[in-house]
Amino acid sequence: MTGGECIQTETSDGICTITLNRPPLNVLHNPMMAEFNSLLESALSSENLAAVVIRAAGKVFCAGVDVGDHNADKVADMIHLFHGIFRKLAGTDAVTIAAVHGAAIGGGCELACFCDVVLASDRAKFGQPEVQVGVFPPVAACMFPLQIGTRKAVELVAFGATIDAREAHRIGLVSHVYERDSFEESVGEYLAGVRKLSRPVVRLAKRATMLGAKEQILSQLAAAEKMYLDELMHLEDAHEGIAAFLEKRTPTWKHK
Repeated sequence: MTGGECIQTETSDGICTITLNRPPLNVLHNPMMAEFNSLLESALSSENLAAVVIRAAGKVFCAGVDVGDHNADKVADMIHLFHGIFRKLAGTDAVTIAAVHGAAIGGGCELACFCDVVLASDRAKFGQPEVQVGVFPPVAACMFPLQIGTRKAVELVAFGATIDAREAHRIGLVSHVYERDSFEESVGEYLAGVRKLSRPVVRLAKRATMLGAKEQILSQLAAAEKMYLDELMHLEDAHEGIAAFLEKRTPTWKHK
């Protein structure tokens, strides 16, 4: 196992495992995301990978991006670093797999559900509560309509709903749900099946499958990113919501 302070990586038999290692909540702050980008760039440079697995230490998969990094003086860097992770994941021919044993909330939900395959414990939860603090999740806004249709996507993104693993599986956000007590064993069995396959064939099959979607995702992400920085961050409510969260109070919306 190698890596930095907040992210660890290990590669074996054509599978790279990336572990978020900032428990208890694995909140992504700017230094951690910079580390994540650097390690991803190194790991994904190998053409011998069949799959990349993203998992987490502790009881929570990821509680999202640090709200403090949404402040006006940090938000541009935050978006650049956070979306850099997704652009790198979108660019790899290796199949990306999220192993979600606990809550995946906000940016953690986006990170998990952006992956090609999502393996979830029956105790996992998925949600995009960003609207409750006056912002929206650009990655989910781009991905969810493709994955689950616009009706459920709007409900999750615009109302900030949180759902359990079974519901996430029912609507198509999650690939498989495993019992908590046998989660690690089930994930291991799934990956054992991947290891039996030809790595270059897996990579070509993934590339062929994503030919149309990849361009659409990256184009929409750029548009949503611009909307976030140029429109959302000029709303008074965005700054009020962030301030209220940090000050542990109820926001007072001005609706402008």
